[in-house]
Amino acid sequence: MAKKNRDKSGAATGENPRRPCPCGSGKRYKACHGAGDDVIVTRPFEGLAAEPDLVAMREFLPSAVAPLPLREAGERTVRLATVLPGASAALVRPDGEILLGMQVQTRSGDLSADLAKALRWAEAAEPGSALPVVGPGVGGGELVRLQDLLVADAELDLELHQDFAWWVASDGEEPSAEVAATIERANAVIMPTEALTGEGVRAAYWVDTGSKAHVRWVRPEAEDALMAALARLQAAGELDLGEGSRYAGAFRAHGLLVPVWDVDREMHAKEWAAPAAAFATRLSQALASTDELTTTERSARDALAGKQITLR
Repeated sequence: MAKKNRDKSGAATGENPRRPCPCGSGKRYKACHGAGDDVIVTRPFEGLAAEPDLVAMREFLPSAVAPLPLREAGERTVRLATVLPGASAALVRPDGEILLGMQVQTRSGDLSADLAKALRWAEAAEPGSALPVVGPGVGGGELVRLQDLLVADAELDLELHQDFAWWVASDGEEPSAEVAATIERANAVIMPTEALTGEGVRAAYWVDTGSKAHVRWVRPEAEDALMAALARLQAAGELDLGEGSRYAGAFRAHGLLVPVWDVDREMHAKEWAAPAAAFATRLSQALASTDELTTTERSARDALAGKQITLR
C-alpha cells in the first residue's frame, strides 16, 4: 500500500499509545496509524534543540559525527554519523561503540522512529555487526522516537571531517585493501564543508561545490514567521551576507527552511563568520517585529517564495 503524505508535523508518539498520532488526525496513536509505517512525518525532529543539525547531517553535510545526547546512557558509546560504510543504518565497532547513520535508505515515513529502531538494534547486536537498513521488525516493541530518547534541549556537538578516515577504528590496525579503496572512493566525492560560528550562528555551513561556494543555514523557526522576517530584510536591502554574497533562495527539508547564499569562492570560509553573525542580529530583530508587512515587504515575500524548493 502506498504511503499517505499527510503534510503534518510529527508530534512525538513514543511508547504511550494514548499519545496523539503524528499524522495530525487528532486521534490517539493506537486508534490511528498504530505501527507508524503508514504516515509520512514531515518534521521528524520537531521538539529537539538539535533539530537544525540533525537536518544538516541528513541532507548535506558530507562527513560528520556527533555524540548522541541520550537521556539514559547505556553501556556503549553512541554517536550519530552522516554516512557509514555501505550506507549502513547502524554498526557496532569491535570495541562496542555504536554508530548510527543519518544518510540512509528509509522504509517508513518517520525518520525519527527509524533512528530509534536502529539504536535499539545496535544496543543488542554483537560487536562487529552492521545493520544495512531499518526494515520491518527491526527494533521490535512499541514505537519509540528520538524525542523519547534524547535530552530535548541538548544541541549536537558536531565534528566535521574532510575525509572518511574515521570509518576505521583508531586501534593502530591498518585497513584492508578493500576498505582503503572504499574510503578513497568516498573521499573523492566530498565537498569541502566548514561550520560558521559566532554570536547567534548555529547550523550554518560554508560549502564548496567545486564551481561555486554557498552558505547553507538551517533555521528552526516556523516557515511563515521566517519568510516574513526574510521579506523585511529583503525590502530593506539587508538580505545578503555583505559584499561578495547573494541570496540564492531556500529549500525545505524535514519541515525546516534552509536559506542559501552564493558567496565569493575566493574568500576563506572563516571570512563569512562575522557577516553571518551580523545577519543573525538583523534576522533576530526582524523576527521580533509584530508590525504588519508593508506592501513592499509583501511583494518581497512573494518573490522569495518563488525561490523555494522542497527536498523532503
